[in-house]
Amino acid sequence: MRVYTRKGDEGETGLLFGGRASKADERFDAAGAVDTAVSAMGLARALCANDRTKDVLLQAQHDMFTIGSELATGPEHYDELKERFSIVTAEMVERLEATIDEIDRQIDLPHNFIVPGASAGSSALDLARGLVREAERRTVAFNGAIRLPNGEVLRYLNRLSDLLFMLARLEDKDLSFEITTGKIRREQS
Repeated sequence: MRVYTRKGDEGETGLLFGGRASKADERFDAAGAVDTAVSAMGLARALCANDRTKDVLLQAQHDMFTIGSELATGPEHYDELKERFSIVTAEMVERLEATIDEIDRQIDLPHNFIVPGASAGSSALDLARGLVREAERRTVAFNGAIRLPNGEVLRYLNRLSDLLFMLARLEDKDLSFEITTGKIRREQS
């Protein structure tokens, strides 16, 4: 099997379960933003020191593939998607919320803005968070153009960015607020 198919050379790409759409379609803006976020989460996973963070990120990356499949499925094939693959569920969103609450009990948040860059791991998590927000905005735009069959997709993306914020703070929990808020540079500490 080849990586390239030449089927997209004219600016269209295939949907799951059939059909084609323009690569400029809002659906693929959203799917592309999800794909970018998944890659950034992989970078974060590679750079983070905390094993719990790595496990949570890997699960979230798999969940984002589920979102990608939902975005790549035409509404006329949504029932087929549900029969053959996973979809985003309320339980997945609740899992994110439970993890956010778990982390919240382990850390103290400063009362100032946090400036990304205190550590490589937290910086990658903050980058991933920004890219998940972008994926959320693009998915909202797509949802406005063609109603998503599953509202849990938007809820998941919204909660995931919150989780990534908290994971970044967990990664830096042993650093001083002066470092995490950028009041002093790390090399001065």
